[in-house]
Amino acid sequence: MSHLLRPTPQPGILDIAPYLPGKSGKPGSNAVKLSANESPLGASPKALAAMVEAAGRLEIYPEGSSRVLREALADVHGLDPDSIVCGNGSDDLLHLLAQTYLGEGDEAVMNRYGFSVYPIITRAAGASIVMVEETDYRADVDALLAAVTERTKVIWLANPNNPTGTYLNAAEVARLHAGLRPDILLVIDSAYAEYVTAADYSVGLELVNAHENVVMVRTFSKMGLAAARIGWMVGPAHVVDAINRIRGPFNVNLPAQMAGAAAVRDIEFTQRLREHNAHWRAWLTAELSGNAMRVVPSQANFVMVLFDGAETAARAFQTLADAGYIVREIGASYGIPHGLRISIGSEEAMRAVADILKSMDATR
Repeated sequence: MSHLLRPTPQPGILDIAPYLPGKSGKPGSNAVKLSANESPLGASPKALAAMVEAAGRLEIYPEGSSRVLREALADVHGLDPDSIVCGNGSDDLLHLLAQTYLGEGDEAVMNRYGFSVYPIITRAAGASIVMVEETDYRADVDALLAAVTERTKVIWLANPNNPTGTYLNAAEVARLHAGLRPDILLVIDSAYAEYVTAADYSVGLELVNAHENVVMVRTFSKMGLAAARIGWMVGPAHVVDAINRIRGPFNVNLPAQMAGAAAVRDIEFTQRLREHNAHWRAWLTAELSGNAMRVVPSQANFVMVLFDGAETAARAFQTLADAGYIVREIGASYGIPHGLRISIGSEEAMRAVADILKSMDATR
């Protein structure tokens, strides 16, 4: 009867590997954090002003449906506000989708180096993970379709993907959807959409609008509001209805709602972020690409740098850390021990990172 001596988690919960966030510098240090894909330009000034104003109303509950935020998103993106659900970060919405559409005996299909939250939320819902190999760090549509069985209920697809930065073009995502049964939910996680410059990319709204089994999930975290925890989802009415039934009644706080609404309308600031990222992403890729380092082409606000082995990657991480630059190790969390993920930061940070890694390479 020892199992009755304390509460016991549901089966499978303790088999879940916890999410590992990017490291920060030691408290009080001046380390530059390039490990979490945060905005190098801070937040929109209009968002900051809106949050300050909202701070004067902390005694009241927020409007439960995030109406002001949904309306701002609808205005800017040409959407029906009733098709939008907001959450406490996109992770909140991903968890709710898993809870709603996955259960014991079900399967969720995902690519090998996809966002590390997908296995967590799949197992937490009691479902099984079907991990599909990639082709040169890029999701393989044919392999994903081949992995589908009668037990498949959800496909998780980060596009662009984290931590690789690779993407599937609009035609490939449409081909993936076309190969799925209508009872399988395709979740397109477009967390890095603001940073994509590829002409053949789509955030997925065309598929959402045309079908009953596609949702698109987005976040404000990469746009300078990571601390506010704001995510949003667009989906068909039946999915929106189901998610609204189980989400927290006040799952987005008032300052976040106000800041998010101001941020989405600050198109000029978003464009500045996009242009800064595009310039320094291309610059860093060109600077680091060589015989001893490979930079996987990225459409996100980071690059994945591959080294000739795990020891070299660990040495590169430590060399950067010793110089005050914290990047993301992706061995334990993503199974790429010979790689590092480097967020696009300020000009000063990018030039320093390039100099350090190239100097390290020269001394090998």
